[in-house]
Amino acid sequence: MIQERISRVVKIGGFSHVRPVYIGGNNPVVIQTMWKDRLSPDDLDKAAQRIESLSAMGCGLLRFAVPDIESADTLGRLAEMTSMPLVADIHFDYKIALRCLNYPIAKIRINPGNIGSRDKVRILLEKASIRNIPIRIGVNAGSLPHALREQVEEGLSASQALVDAAMLELSIFDDLGYSAILVSMKASTIADTISANKKLSGETDVPLHIGVTEAGPLTAGVARNTAALVSLLTAGIGDTVRVSLSDTMENEIIAGREIISAAAQIAPENMRLTGRGVNIVSCPRCGRHGFDTHGFTDRWMERLYAMEKDITVAIMGCEVNGPVEAKHADLGITGAGDKVLIFKHGEVIRTITADQADTAFGEELDKI
Repeated sequence: MIQERISRVVKIGGFSHVRPVYIGGNNPVVIQTMWKDRLSPDDLDKAAQRIESLSAMGCGLLRFAVPDIESADTLGRLAEMTSMPLVADIHFDYKIALRCLNYPIAKIRINPGNIGSRDKVRILLEKASIRNIPIRIGVNAGSLPHALREQVEEGLSASQALVDAAMLELSIFDDLGYSAILVSMKASTIADTISANKKLSGETDVPLHIGVTEAGPLTAGVARNTAALVSLLTAGIGDTVRVSLSDTMENEIIAGREIISAAAQIAPENMRLTGRGVNIVSCPRCGRHGFDTHGFTDRWMERLYAMEKDITVAIMGCEVNGPVEAKHADLGITGAGDKVLIFKHGEVIRTITADQADTAFGEELDKI
């Protein structure tokens, strides 16, 4: 049995109207994503509505790029409108982070490669301490401190450089007496991501945010993140994950849920890998199909992932892989000639036409 790493617990949120999220310890691994566009002050109501949808799908934390003071004020207004803990991602200017701390923003992410001097970090921590706001030290392979970049050019491994950068920053936080911290070390390669996190996991009890950065479009990005994250999670390493994709936030959340679920099947003794929620089984479709599984799955994906039920839903294309092959499903739908069948545990309960499929499926889903 793998010895699971137990990190310290960091509380994010839990003040004012912002709900608490606990990272580390024996708490479940938390899924997070990042807002894909510049936040507009004119669209905050719409943004708040989408955040509620992301939360229902399983997102625990949501991060925003904050490139300037105006963006800090806009994010601050949004933070006053939603219960999900929001995270401000700060590069280059510590004063932007200080501005964010005027609002109910639940966490600050800084990059030690570009945030500035120790004095600037100290000023930030003093204010964060008053507000009890945690800080994530986000180390990226592409923006290491200058001295470490030179060492990499001279032969130091990228993974060791990530660890050295994280340990240097952790020593500063430790000297300043600040313990409400998390660390991420992200590279665009699978091997460096795995190696760096395994090395650091043995050096500190700080909670680890894991993920492959710049992982690529949907298919490539999911494959690369799965290879790295399953390796780490099944070894007991990782307290929160972000699946970085050149795709939607919704797909990042779905990918994160499925990766954790896959890791839970490999390492069932790790109780932090919950793997809960709807399990969607769908066939790839072929020339036999009598039902548009792709379109149906796309239409129902978000609603199914927002359900707090441990059920299996099957979306099948024809009678070959319909009720019999998916008889384990709590609810299923498949094509059969010019008809559509809805079934439960292999037993057909309704025979309908294709234009009735969504309505009938929704009615049966509500009964579960």
